[in-house]
Amino acid sequence: MNEAVLKPAIVPAPIPMRELLPWVVFVGLILLLAIYFVGAEEGATSIVPGMYVHEFVHDGRHLLGFPCH
Repeated sequence: MNEAVLKPAIVPAPIPMRELLPWVVFVGLILLLAIYFVGAEEGATSIVPGMYVHEFVHDGRHLLGFPCH
């Protein structure tokens, strides 16, 4: 009853690049959009009228080193 039982090692299957690439592009676009709203959404390049987006991300701007005033 004291026999050792060996289990086969589980080897993860590699993810093909053609399946990974759309997700990488999607996440990259979302990150670029987030950087735009945190870093440049005010003044002449503003997409959203008013200062609502600026005030929403104001502390994040300072944390990331973007000047805003």
